[in-house]
Amino acid sequence: MSPWAELAVGLGVLVGVVGAVIQVYPGPLVVLLSITAWSWGTGGSTAWLVLAVSALWLVSTGVGKFLLMGRKTAQAGVGRRSLVLGGVGAVVGLFTVPVVGLPLGFVLGVYGSEYLVLRDEAAARASAWAALKAQGWAVLLELTGCLLAALTWLVGLLLT
Repeated sequence: MSPWAELAVGLGVLVGVVGAVIQVYPGPLVVLLSITAWSWGTGGSTAWLVLAVSALWLVSTGVGKFLLMGRKTAQAGVGRRSLVLGGVGAVVGLFTVPVVGLPLGFVLGVYGSEYLVLRDEAAARASAWAALKAQGWAVLLELTGCLLAALTWLVGLLLT
């Protein structure tokens, strides 16, 4: 693979890592597609091993993210309905409030749903806070997977 193509793959991996942080587009998918393109273009057992290990990192942290978020929110007593409405709020917030709309919409959606169910402002606030913390851990776990995949690709790049 030419150095320019490898640079393009590196930029794709970087864009994917940024996506894991800002949560506007699927960062792990961008990382995986970039590493897949590199493996396809480079060829050889090392490149395919790098792809397999990177995919393992991304899939395992992706599954762990959902399990962790589900467990943390269930422990705090946040219902699925509240999380779904938080997701709807996040989408609405993304398109209505620049930059901070996604997390703001998520928190307001969870808070509003929990307030309607519980009719207690303090409990709704606690539920929204628990959901926000769980989402923070999920983002951190997704970022970890992307960084581990990026590091695996970088080692593979140096070995080929």
